[in-house]
Amino acid sequence: MTATHRDPERIRSKLCRVLQFYWPDIVDRRFGGYIAQLDERDGHVYDGRSKHLVATCRAIHNFSIGVAIDGPTYCRAAAEHGLHFLRHVQWDADNEGYDWLLSGRETTDDTRHCYGHAFAVLATARATEIGLPDADAELERALGVLNGRFFEPEYGLYADVATGDWSEYRPYRGQNANMHACEAMLAAYEATGDEAHLDRAATVARSLVRDRTDEAGRVWEHYTPEWEPDLGYNRNEPDHLFRPWGYQPGHHAEWAKLLCHLADHRDDDWLVSRAMELFDTAIEIGWDDDHDGFHYTVDRSGEPVVADKYGWALAEGIGAAARLAVHDETYLEWYDHLQRCATDHVVNPRFGNWYERLDSDWSRDGPNHGTAVEPGYHPVANHYAAMNVFEQHGDLR
Repeated sequence: MTATHRDPERIRSKLCRVLQFYWPDIVDRRFGGYIAQLDERDGHVYDGRSKHLVATCRAIHNFSIGVAIDGPTYCRAAAEHGLHFLRHVQWDADNEGYDWLLSGRETTDDTRHCYGHAFAVLATARATEIGLPDADAELERALGVLNGRFFEPEYGLYADVATGDWSEYRPYRGQNANMHACEAMLAAYEATGDEAHLDRAATVARSLVRDRTDEAGRVWEHYTPEWEPDLGYNRNEPDHLFRPWGYQPGHHAEWAKLLCHLADHRDDDWLVSRAMELFDTAIEIGWDDDHDGFHYTVDRSGEPVVADKYGWALAEGIGAAARLAVHDETYLEWYDHLQRCATDHVVNPRFGNWYERLDSDWSRDGPNHGTAVEPGYHPVANHYAAMNVFEQHGDLR
């Protein structure tokens, strides 16, 4: 079992199965862009019109990764298809930003989200790496908006939400958008070699997960405009899709992965040690000893707030454990355990896609189509991270 989980070709096969689940129905030949709303159980389209910025960008990212690993031949055309939609339909030329939500080709919500623009940078960086036409120009445009409109240099972090015409910014500041901005700037550096992007990724990481943690080293999710923890935000909406109240163990694991990624390019002495602390914290506060898996959110005492199990958290744990194993092989035990847990509970045995959410004991409590912003991004990204680790470090297999 262990050799299978660590075999780069087996991991590549798992990645390709996720892509195959979405192909060809994800490619919208009527309106353009993607139809990300495929039911996670049998793949039927449950919403053929909604176009979410995050889904567009994540699918571009996924198919670009498919090209990078010499995956299915359709990946390049599929990535180009999404990039064209992002550039010419999802982009608002009058106000210079990416629209958050469309129905068909009509904008229904032009709110400017840092989270969405971070994914635009990530997507166009991946597309640039594989040489898609005009991807480099779109990357520059996306970077201009992310850094020019959202970055707050006095804090070393990004604001979260603005109105469509950029006339007003909401007071909320969030961990999640900054985590993905860090990820995006790392990808931009790898696509361009521009050290400024790497410096920005390091600045965000240092500002948030080194300098603004609580007394136990945990990362809070929600902040005031002055970047003080807002401990009451969404207290009455603990299962909010993007901003649930509480600590998210999955995000601690995700940050561990990102810090290891940063350490591939910088020798800052705090990066790997902090990555280990964050992963260990994710296990300590979030692991369900009775049923396996990460609780979605926990309170300050470590008690579950929302005990549901999300596939993305397992995926991020897998990517983090693989990257950490480069520095300490004991993390391979967690890597293997997380892979087995995913196989047993969240990988659809019929198609290979990952379920988005299950109940605390891994049962299904409803239809759960799967969120409209998750066309396999987390398993693709973390299969890719793990595959690279074991290709480069054959001694870890």
